[in-house]
Amino acid sequence: MTRAEPGRAVLLRETATGAETPVGRFDPALPSPENRMRPLPQGFLALGVPALGRCAQAAGEWVMIDEVGYLETACPPYTAALTALMDQKRLLAAVRKQDLPFLQALLRRADVFAVDLDAPFGRSGCVIMASGLGVRFGGNKLLAPFGGQPLILRALAATAGLFARRVLVTRAPAVAQLAREQGVQAVLHSLPQRSDTVRLGLQALGGAAGLDGVLFCPGDQPLLRRETVAALLLCAAADPHSIWRPAHRGRPGAPVWFPAQVLPELAALPPGRGGTAVVGAHPNRVRCLEVADAAELADVDTPGDLAALQRRVGG
Repeated sequence: MTRAEPGRAVLLRETATGAETPVGRFDPALPSPENRMRPLPQGFLALGVPALGRCAQAAGEWVMIDEVGYLETACPPYTAALTALMDQKRLLAAVRKQDLPFLQALLRRADVFAVDLDAPFGRSGCVIMASGLGVRFGGNKLLAPFGGQPLILRALAATAGLFARRVLVTRAPAVAQLAREQGVQAVLHSLPQRSDTVRLGLQALGGAAGLDGVLFCPGDQPLLRRETVAALLLCAAADPHSIWRPAHRGRPGAPVWFPAQVLPELAALPPGRGGTAVVGAHPNRVRCLEVADAAELADVDTPGDLAALQRRVGG
């Protein structure tokens, strides 16, 4: 790990041994206000390269490096040792946002999953699909109690705080009111088709202008976890050209994240068609995120479905 002494130096520390050595020295003559540490490659040669070698030979699966930036790139033997370590271990590292060849090559590796800590979930929209008539349920299932609250609030909670914009599309005034009470825009309509719900949601998001993509989330999937939604957005931010959806043991489910490139196709769905038509038209784009519990992907069609899922949470 590295430790900075402002106005003086940056020191490299090997956590396992406690050894420490300077790898950067403050130089006020350097032009950049952010990079006024002059690299000291000898520090990386004396401590960094041997430490990475020891990590490669250690028994553990994971190695953590708290920063990789321009100081490190000044020492080619260190970057070579880092590359060799990545070929042998799982590496968790913080990489500075700098347009340097080694850092860019590192991020382009096929085995690297990069998260932008300034915007980890990118800029996505969310359409909560809440227009079902509840014919098989015998009434509006989204207002049925689940865990002491209306079922639709589970979808609102699972998608909270992750999106640039969210909208709920529904035929039920009571559902629309619940969404608005949670600070979520609601579109109330009386159109018959699933394609209408998709189109109205996209329109309410401004045609998704300025968004990386849009997640379409069912309103009747009460065990969907916010962590799964967040994981889908992390995947989409790392690979924004794919269609992302969760799956259990290879069986895909909802919600589904669509990249910006295919949103015009969703907006133009023919009557009676849903997002699965676009998924089917782009099989090579589809990627799945595995979830551990199949119940997380289960939706509610009947009172029996609701009771079974309620038992899963002890209600």
